[in-house]
Amino acid sequence: MKEYWSSLASLLGVLAFCQTLLQTIFPPELRFAAVKLFNQLFRCFSSYVYFDITEIDGVNTNELYNAVQLYLSSSVSISGNRLSLTRALNSSAITFGLSNNDCILDSFNGVTVQWEHIVTQRQAQGYLWRPLPEEKRGFTLRIRKKDKPLILDSYLDFVMDRAEEIRRKNQERLLYTNSRGGSLDSRGHPWESVPFKHPSTFDTLAMDPLKKQQIMEDLRDFANGQRFYQQTGRAWKRGYLLYGPPGTGKSSMIAAMANFLGYDIYDLELTEVHNNSELRKLLMKTTSKSIIVIEDIDCSINLTDRKKKNPVSGTRSYYDLPDFRCGGGNGGGYGSISGDDGGGNSITLSGLLNFTDGLWSCCGSERIFVFTTNHIEKLDSALLRSGRMDMHIFMSYCSFPALKILLKNYLNYEEDELDSIVLNEIKDVIDKAKMTPADVSELLIKNRRCKNRAMAELLETFKSKAEKNEKNGGGLRKKEMGLEEEEEQEKRTLDSPKEGSEFEEEDCSKETEEEEEEDDDKKNNNFIQ
Repeated sequence: MKEYWSSLASLLGVLAFCQTLLQTIFPPELRFAAVKLFNQLFRCFSSYVYFDITEIDGVNTNELYNAVQLYLSSSVSISGNRLSLTRALNSSAITFGLSNNDCILDSFNGVTVQWEHIVTQRQAQGYLWRPLPEEKRGFTLRIRKKDKPLILDSYLDFVMDRAEEIRRKNQERLLYTNSRGGSLDSRGHPWESVPFKHPSTFDTLAMDPLKKQQIMEDLRDFANGQRFYQQTGRAWKRGYLLYGPPGTGKSSMIAAMANFLGYDIYDLELTEVHNNSELRKLLMKTTSKSIIVIEDIDCSINLTDRKKKNPVSGTRSYYDLPDFRCGGGNGGGYGSISGDDGGGNSITLSGLLNFTDGLWSCCGSERIFVFTTNHIEKLDSALLRSGRMDMHIFMSYCSFPALKILLKNYLNYEEDELDSIVLNEIKDVIDKAKMTPADVSELLIKNRRCKNRAMAELLETFKSKAEKNEKNGGGLRKKEMGLEEEEEQEKRTLDSPKEGSEFEEEDCSKETEEEEEEDDDKKNNNFIQ
C-alpha cells in the first residue's frame, strides 16, 4: 500500500513539473491561441451552433432574456429537474424558472432546441454609478446548424410573443382615470391608476346567451385580427356603443369585456378635459391592449343631433362650436355657444370625433372604444356611424334567459332544479314587468339565504309590476314602444341620406296636413250653409 501512494505522489510531482515547464516554454498568448484554435476546430466538426443571451447587455437589461425566462416558465414546471420560483411586481401568478446549469428541451415546427441556464460569479463591477449583480446570468440556446435560419427568423419572434401573452395574463389589470384633466404628473403621465379587480365575466352577465356569444366572438376576432387589419389598411381599433335603460348592466358589460380580453380600462371623464388638445394628449398616453370608456356620453357634453334647429344665429358649424360645462364661462352656468370661450373649459364634437376616428386615433393599436348612454336618440349621428361605433349593443330589461343566469349566480339554482310551475308563471309576466337586472339582483341578494322565499317574492314582485304597468295604460305603452323602437330610430338616423332631409320631410308632411285641414273646413262650412 505504501508503494501505491509513493507511486501516485511521484506521478503528481512529474505532472506539476511538466505544467511548470509548459508555462515557462509556452507563454499565455500562445496557450490562448491554441485553445481558440481548438474551439474553432471543434465548431467546424460539430453539428450544433450556440447562442448566448445574457441578462445585461452592456449597461441595459436584455429584454430577450426576460422573454425567454417567461416563455420557459410555461413548460418548465412539467419537464424541469430543478426549479426556481419567482413572483414579479404587480403579478398575480408565480412563475417557474430554470436553476443554475439546468437544461430543458423545446420543440418548434418539428425542430428540437435546447436551453441551458448558466450562472457564474461576476469578476468585477463595470460602473460605479450603476452596480451590477454579483452573479452573471444568461441562457445558451443550442440548435443544429441546418435549423439556424428557421430559428432566427421565426422561433425567437414566437418566444417574444408568447412571453408577452404570459406577462399580460399574469400582470394585474389597471383602471385608469383622468382626475387631473390633462395635466401631467412628475413622471409625465396624465392618467392615475388603481388595480382593476371587477369580478364580472360573460358567464355571470345577465344577458341573452346568443347575444353574449356574438359579442364574445366579435371580441375574439378583434384580438386575433392584427394581420387582417394590416391587410385591409384599417387601424386596429373597434368601437362599441352600449345603450339602454339604467340598471341593465352596461358597466358590468365593460368589466366582462376587460376580463375576457385581459385589457386595461381607461375611464375618460370628459368634464375634466379642458380642450381638444388635452383630449388628444390623453389619447396619446394610452397603451395598446386597452379599453377606452366614456360612460353616459349624452350627460357629459352637449352632443345632441345637429339636424335639430339651433337657436344660436351665425354661420359656424356645430363641429366648431365649443361646449361649456358648469364651472366655466359665465357665472358657473352654461356659457353662450358663441365661439369666444372666455377662458372656460370646452371641447367640441369635432375633437371627440377625431379622438375616436381621426388620424391621432391610430397612434396606438389594439384598442377598443366603448361609449354608454341611456338615450341614444340624443346623440349626434356622426358618433353612431360605423368606424366610430362599429357594434351597437342594446341592453334591455331582464328577460327570461337572463333571469335563469341570475338564479344560478345568486341562488346556485340549476335549470332542472327549479319548479316548472313557478318558472312558467314568471315567464308569462317577466316581459310585462319591465324590471332591470339590477332590480332583480337586489331582490335575490336580499333573500339569498332562503331560496324558496326568494322565488316566491320574485314571482310576487313580477306580478305586481306587470299589473301596475297594465294599469298605467297608454303612458306606459308609449314608453315601451319608445324603448322597443330605439334600434329602429337609430337605424333611421344612420340611414338618413343627408342632414336636414328628415326635417324637410316633416315640414312637407305638416304642410300637406294643414292643406287637408283647410279643405275639410271648407267642406264643413259648405255643408252647414
